Amino acid sequence: MADHRHRDRPPHHHPAAARPPEQHVNAFSFAPATRETARARIALQGPGGSGKTKTGLRLAEKFANGGPIGVIDTERGSALKYAPVPGRPDLGGHQFMHLPMAFCSPENLIAAVRAAEEARIAVLFVDSWSHFWAGKGGLLARVEEESKKASNRGGKFTAWAPVNDLEQDMLDALLNFPGHVIVSMRTKNDYSMEGKTVTKVGVKTVQREGSEYEFDVVIDMIEGTGTVTKTRYEPLYNASVHHPGEDFAEVILEQLGQGVDPVAAIVDAAADDELTLDAVLQLSADAARRNLRQAQILHPTGGQPTTVDALLRERLGDVVTALLANESMTYDRAIELHRRAEADGWIAVERMVEEDGNLVVFTLGDLIKARGTALRPTPQKAPENSTPSTGNATAASTSHQPGSEAVTAPQSRKIFATLAGLGFDNGDRERRLRAISLIVGRQVPTQNDLTFGEAAVVIETLDGFTGDDAAGRFREHLNELLDAAKQPAHA
Repeated sequence: MADHRHRDRPPHHHPAAARPPEQHVNAFSFAPATRETARARIALQGPGGSGKTKTGLRLAEKFANGGPIGVIDTERGSALKYAPVPGRPDLGGHQFMHLPMAFCSPENLIAAVRAAEEARIAVLFVDSWSHFWAGKGGLLARVEEESKKASNRGGKFTAWAPVNDLEQDMLDALLNFPGHVIVSMRTKNDYSMEGKTVTKVGVKTVQREGSEYEFDVVIDMIEGTGTVTKTRYEPLYNASVHHPGEDFAEVILEQLGQGVDPVAAIVDAAADDELTLDAVLQLSADAARRNLRQAQILHPTGGQPTTVDALLRERLGDVVTALLANESMTYDRAIELHRRAEADGWIAVERMVEEDGNLVVFTLGDLIKARGTALRPTPQKAPENSTPSTGNATAASTSHQPGSEAVTAPQSRKIFATLAGLGFDNGDRERRLRAISLIVGRQVPTQNDLTFGEAAVVIETLDGFTGDDAAGRFREHLNELLDAAKQPAHA
């Protein structure tokens, strides 16, 4: 059996059957709670020259762990002052990808975040996020534009409605970024006035009030010293560090890493030697629900780069081929497995199999069908000089083909409908049962007497008669079966 991970394709999607309008379907479900490894969401705030950009780059280097860093620079290229100088390693500097942005609209930030995702940026640093509030093209400017539109009769008050939607889209894009996120925000002194007395009451962030609560850690920067003013992590409460860098970032990473890495958990579970079909399908569903199917990983045995999706398809193929090779596999079970593969949408997953010394690509549906065909029981020949009938057939009905599972309701409906299309009216019970008896090679007193496997044989036979004069060709086939049944057993 050869490796096929690079040849896997997404399974075909089979939409679920429509439900009756009166049937209520609950779209909500609860899942076990786990503390999964998160990504850093850091805000650095302070006045100009306080060290926000330098601190952001130092934190980003540790967070990235060798991966690429992307800087959205709204400060007229100020981040470039911290880039390396070609040929002068002695001057130091930080390696990062640079994206200058002069028009700081929400749409531009959303597009930049998407570009960072496509470039697989490990840490995205927005320097400065304040410009998307009060800069050129920012939210305040958009409110001003909306308020001047002829269609707006409520001034700035009603102008906020569409702008609020834009802001939420921008926040969603930024905070849902799959890597770490750092933003810098400018602050300015805030004052209050009582009569003729002006009092300094603190600093005010150049962003919407309360925006800092969107982040896990907020660090106030003053002359290179960072003080944590808001955090969800107890070890960081009120921490104050001069020139925060690698050590400070390590503390944050430790807090983020206390949970279970969901990708590692899926990979570990997929590598289990006792993996079952239900288990691998559940892992695939979990990966899809968490949007982890395309997560980049190293193969647990080969070590080569791959994705969660490719690994799970490989393991699905391992499990299915092991089931098919098991001695307990029967014709009925193969049919049931094929039906499940169709219903769950993994019938087209590919598998490379060695055949006559060559590697051949099959779908799992092909492999299941081939195994089922090999296990298909040979129809029993009717007794000598007798023809199937619907009379007293108690003895015959106890001589079923292998497989004790009973015919299912969907199979029965399929047989009824297909026979009707071939000219066998459902009201003509005796004629219909005679045809079924000829196909399975024994007397069938009622359609409910069929086994699951026999019903599958009937359906497969009937499905072979389509197109022009299908009814006539089917009658000829029945006559051939009738003639064969009349031949002596030794013939």
